[in-house]
Amino acid sequence: MITATAARRTVNSVRTAPPATVSVAGRRPEDVVNDYPLLNGFLTMMWFFLWIMWFMLLFRVIGDIFRDDGLGGWGKAGWTLFVCVLPFLGVLVYLIARGRGMGERAMRRAEAQEQAFRSYVQRAAADTPAAGPTRADELAKLASLHDHGDLSDAEYESAKSKVLTSV
Repeated sequence: MITATAARRTVNSVRTAPPATVSVAGRRPEDVVNDYPLLNGFLTMMWFFLWIMWFMLLFRVIGDIFRDDGLGGWGKAGWTLFVCVLPFLGVLVYLIARGRGMGERAMRRAEAQEQAFRSYVQRAAADTPAAGPTRADELAKLASLHDHGDLSDAEYESAKSKVLTSV
């Protein structure tokens, strides 16, 4: 049998429900924020950036495997399988075994690209005609010589007709 006091407690507990807040695992949001200190925030950011760096290194190793012309098909397949099945160990072993060659191959590729760019620029510059004086420049020079009295009217007219008829 329920006593009057127990009934009042039940009614009062229903009336005084806690404020409506979104809880995370049964805790208030303020408690969750306060339980995550600044050092943990820095450590989380560090782990996130290390994770990003890991993927960059993994993709660089896989790219080097496929760019290496000295490595045969079975070698490429073996290294790729090793790096994909056991990624941490595979990348570590690849860097130890072929790390120096990885840098040398990257340097050779960069030098070849720079040489190709330089030869392209030289070819493009050689294809353009030499920048000589234009007809307008020659006419301006003739006009200044005529104005200073260095050319007579007949010499000026003949030189001007030569400039205008030349192609």
